[in-house]
Amino acid sequence: MLPSLGLVFLAFGLIMLQPDLGTGTVMVGTCIVMIFISGAKISHFVGLGLIGVAGFIGLILSAPYRIKRITSFLDPWEDPLGSGFQMIQSFYAIGPGGLFGLGLGQSRQKFFYLPEPQTDFIFAILSEELGFIGGSLVILLFALMLWRGIRIALGAPDLYGSLVAVGIIAMVAIQVMINIGVVTGLMPVTGITLPLLSYGGSSLTLMLMAIGVLLNISRYSRF
Repeated sequence: MLPSLGLVFLAFGLIMLQPDLGTGTVMVGTCIVMIFISGAKISHFVGLGLIGVAGFIGLILSAPYRIKRITSFLDPWEDPLGSGFQMIQSFYAIGPGGLFGLGLGQSRQKFFYLPEPQTDFIFAILSEELGFIGGSLVILLFALMLWRGIRIALGAPDLYGSLVAVGIIAMVAIQVMINIGVVTGLMPVTGITLPLLSYGGSSLTLMLMAIGVLLNISRYSRF
């Protein structure tokens, strides 16, 4: 495990120099899933998990803005015009959406109220316009994609193809969980796009390339 983990944490260290904890978390999470699927022992992961939690806490404490994100996550109304502003505006978008939403294109929060409505917080605008039904449909579509990705990985003709498929679908799943968790207030604010929906050329291009590789693996699937 050590050579693989060495490469992972080298890349993570380079990402943290930016700094970009969200992207680093997605990368490490994806690699850990791949290593686990490869057959690593549970006992190894327990030790790594403790080290990882300690390191994660250290990264949070090393940057004051990350501490503010944690405190605003616990109580965004403590600083409604500062660190809690984005989360509160996200709630104001999701809440009025109700069951069926305000209608496609009828969002009010995207007009200079909610920061980054086209990228990190696009799910809040989607929920405002399409309501609980629309938001649930998006989550179900991602769940379907996850299930199909797992099927592709299980049916891959070789171990390499199986691990690549697992890595791609894990990357998508982790991004979806973090993004929707942040938007709905289940996780502290961090800059992670919602795959295939958030605006952004590089993010969308790389995600489509990854899905293209996944589809190529599926051509040779055994079932």
